[in-house]
Amino acid sequence: MHFLSSAAVLAAGFLSASVDAAASQAFTWKNVRIGGGGGFIPGIVFNPTLKGLAYARADIGGAYRLNSDDSWTPLLDSVNSSNWHNWGVDALATDPVDTGRLYLAVGMYTNEWDPNVGSILRSTDQGNTWAETKLPFKVGGNMPGRGIGERLAVDPHSNNIVYFGARSGHGLWKSTDYGVTWNNVTAFKWTGTYFQNASSSYTSDPVGIAWITFDTTTGSSGSATPRIFVGVVDAGQSVFKSEDGGVTWAWVAGEPQYGFVPHRGVLAPADNTLYVTYANGEGPYDGTNGTVHKYNITSGVWTDISPTSLASTYYGYGGLSVDLQKPGTLMVAALNCWWPDEIMWRSTDHGTTWSPIWAWDGYPTLDFYYSYDISLAPWLQDNTSTAQFISRVGWMVEALSIDPFDSNHWLYGTGATIYGSHDLLNWDSEHNVTIKSLAQGIEETAALSLLVVPGGAPLLSAVGDIGGFLHSNLDTAPAQAFHTPTYGTTHDLDYAGNVPANVVRTGESSTAIQIATSSDHGVTWNPYYGGSLSTGPGKVAYSADADTILLMSSTAGPVISKYTATFSAIPTLPSGAAIASDKRNGTVFYLSTDTGVTFTKTATLGSSTVVNQIRVHPTLAGDIWASTDVGLFHSTNYGSTFTQISSGVSAGYSFALGAASTTSGYPVIYGFFTVDTVTALFKTEDQGLNWAMISDAAHGFGASSANVVGADMATYGRVFVGTNGRGIFYGAPSGSLPPVTVTATSTKTSSSSVATSSGTSTSSKVSTTSSSVVGTSSSSTKATSTTATSTTSASTATGTSTAYGQCGGTGYTGPTICPAGWTCTYSNAYYSQCLQ
Repeated sequence: MHFLSSAAVLAAGFLSASVDAAASQAFTWKNVRIGGGGGFIPGIVFNPTLKGLAYARADIGGAYRLNSDDSWTPLLDSVNSSNWHNWGVDALATDPVDTGRLYLAVGMYTNEWDPNVGSILRSTDQGNTWAETKLPFKVGGNMPGRGIGERLAVDPHSNNIVYFGARSGHGLWKSTDYGVTWNNVTAFKWTGTYFQNASSSYTSDPVGIAWITFDTTTGSSGSATPRIFVGVVDAGQSVFKSEDGGVTWAWVAGEPQYGFVPHRGVLAPADNTLYVTYANGEGPYDGTNGTVHKYNITSGVWTDISPTSLASTYYGYGGLSVDLQKPGTLMVAALNCWWPDEIMWRSTDHGTTWSPIWAWDGYPTLDFYYSYDISLAPWLQDNTSTAQFISRVGWMVEALSIDPFDSNHWLYGTGATIYGSHDLLNWDSEHNVTIKSLAQGIEETAALSLLVVPGGAPLLSAVGDIGGFLHSNLDTAPAQAFHTPTYGTTHDLDYAGNVPANVVRTGESSTAIQIATSSDHGVTWNPYYGGSLSTGPGKVAYSADADTILLMSSTAGPVISKYTATFSAIPTLPSGAAIASDKRNGTVFYLSTDTGVTFTKTATLGSSTVVNQIRVHPTLAGDIWASTDVGLFHSTNYGSTFTQISSGVSAGYSFALGAASTTSGYPVIYGFFTVDTVTALFKTEDQGLNWAMISDAAHGFGASSANVVGADMATYGRVFVGTNGRGIFYGAPSGSLPPVTVTATSTKTSSSSVATSSGTSTSSKVSTTSSSVVGTSSSSTKATSTTATSTTSASTATGTSTAYGQCGGTGYTGPTICPAGWTCTYSNAYYSQCLQ
């Protein structure tokens, strides 16, 4: 995973969540299960002395510990706005002596995107709790070359000694006190000068040290291991060793000089052999040539054991593992074999001969030597693809590990999941092995938008790199991503307030129109023909009556289309402005009253310089909220004037409106705000008068400014949080988080009535201002008020629905009675709601 790289997270980088100010409320949190991981897994490490102990690292989603049932436990969910960069894990080491000890090198970027220095996190309880040592330089868990490794290593004979290989020319570092303090190994002169290219600060930073491997055949317990190998990301001499416990160092003579960089260096003690994979790129996306070499640590001889000759290969080599139970057995993986599929090889004779995971049987026929099981994440296979060859083995394979205690158990990481199985030895006997998605518990996606559509599934999600999903069950992986059209990344979602079965999404594709609509709550989709292949994606808003789409296009700026007419530019709307549609008045976008034809600035939001998000009351026309860099603002007159919420709110990011409690009557606001100097996830049930923090020490959700929030208007307390690297969470007040399943069906809806805002409550903590937001209507306009009517239903259920809960509609079987003071109000043929 490499999504959301730079400025989106900077604003949260300097904020602390340690101040005890606002009240808090305990929430129960669970991941919305996408399954399969959803992002790049650059490292998988088994502990060599404790059976069953293994860890995986993600480039933007923290680290995980393997469970006995093949699932994974996240270890860094405590990360919050003050240390968001700790979700970038550039290296991992597990202690072979004291197996409770675990080390992580963390930091997101070494360029200007991340202002923070990196850290070494250390744990004595297998990652349950952490201590931290700040380094005097940055660490790049999401930088080029993040799949090489491991850059961290614990001395197996003297486990107080830990080495770390830095990026950016900072060289080799050593700790002798279990990672508490660190010093540069000045005797090691080779810092690694190779970088991807000079086109940007992201690609021009030297990748540095690649890996550190101790030779366990030398030395004895209680003293430093004498022989240590270090791989450096250079295209010339790149493998070095020490024979005296790190006092002096020298190049390993005879190393092959093909202009390739070393990715992995793994020792097979029983073979007296160091195996090394090389590629002509640092990864994880590149590599068009490479070799696999072995170095005999007794004779000092290097041997090329590449599965494919230099003349025939079109990939470098990345993943590498040896079977510690079976001398002479090893596996390697192409760093990237993009066509026809990723390829791996296995050897049982020290690399003399190899057997592949698949082979050509005369073009275009392939022989597959594996069975494929993605039952835990069926979306990993696109069932609409018409490609001649469909990738199943994977891509970006840098992490490849055979369990040191079980020769049948293997795991490897790809750009989207962890694969593996418990029948690896079948490769040697039957030449057929299982490839199964084994990433249950790993949720590594970057969510870009979350939407709860009235009458639809519990959640729709827009997700970076893997598209986005309709979640009919929050605890079960979706069957497929959004299709027809299919987007690699979905950027945004919106629904039409009066006809909510109508949904719009926008995303990235090189072959399809990058905006699509649905008329059945997001179950099925069609391209929106007002767009073209050149209409870039971006934030989107759907008019209340589903006849007009406003798009902040990445290629054309603000554009608008009505009745599928070709998108046209809006010269009066600034590019990049926050946009939204009124959910009841079909002529209003914020802030325009002529269906987006013209936008006029009518007010200013205090001293703000940016509007981060606009949210609109789902049932009251003209009632809108805006979060800014100086706080939260509210308007009840279509944005003509705003009140600034002054109850300690000094900044706001993503937020959402959810179902009201039975006593408050107004929707609950959930979102990431800075309240009384604390930046966290908060809620307010009284329109900003009082706030309660609902994130906690175990659920920090990473960078507040990069997250997205959704909420359910039908179920009080249910809120969704989409993170930049740890997937999507859903929560509710503790003790009230049952599984959520709704089967979305293809339906059509009719337009509904319009209700106008009746104004806001006043408070001594809320100051009114006549200045407010960017891009407002040219005149103060109110929607036409109509009489709310009750609807009948075939439901025979007894009991009372909740405020804002469903109370009727075709096929609905729940309660039809609303709480006292609330009326069952018709929204469309399939959905009626308890409203005041």
